[in-house]
Amino acid sequence: MDTIPWDQIFFILEAWQKGLSDAGFSVPSVSALSLEVQSEQTKAWVVLVSTIISLRTKDEVTIASSRRLLVKAPGPQDLLQLPKEMVAQLIYPAGFYRTKAEHLVQIAAILVDRYHGRVPDNMEELLALPGVGRKTANLVLSEGFEQDAICVDTHVHRICNRTGWVHTKTPEETEYALRNTLPRLYWRRINWLLVLFGQQVCRPQSPYCSRCPLADHCIRRDVLKSR
Repeated sequence: MDTIPWDQIFFILEAWQKGLSDAGFSVPSVSALSLEVQSEQTKAWVVLVSTIISLRTKDEVTIASSRRLLVKAPGPQDLLQLPKEMVAQLIYPAGFYRTKAEHLVQIAAILVDRYHGRVPDNMEELLALPGVGRKTANLVLSEGFEQDAICVDTHVHRICNRTGWVHTKTPEETEYALRNTLPRLYWRRINWLLVLFGQQVCRPQSPYCSRCPLADHCIRRDVLKSR
């Protein structure tokens, strides 16, 4: 696949997603939480908190846990007023909830102390926060500040390699490879589309290749069993 027809791929993915929506299929989204707030800085805090909670946690749990915490802590100053144990209880049963609570308290303290309670809007400063990796930082930049950023999680990494669009070993390598090939127009949209696609069709084990709308754009790398 020398030349990747990104326009066609995104047209197919968006049509597929619209078909799900028209059929009444509702998909929870961490980034959808940002639509519930108006302030840019509040939005960045919501995305940062919910993305940290989301790591190794189902979307449904993430959204419920994030809402419980954000009602009590709509900003970092508010979170610092809560005992760490209460933060942990509010985000339970998110995976590794005690570690995440520790990170959230540390992050809130840093934001209040160094950034006047504001979430930084650049990669370097976001990566310096406890528990924040490139996936989280890119999602904050994309959803919180509407910057062009590519958020690569396990779904995006797997699908882009399985299809043959990239040939990389790690999500970070996939991010850099996509930066070189993916038109900037699609940077912010690829994560949402491929995460949903990875959950419903291009699953880690035994993907639904027989009903895949992207079959003509996929080399099925390392697919040993499919449905």
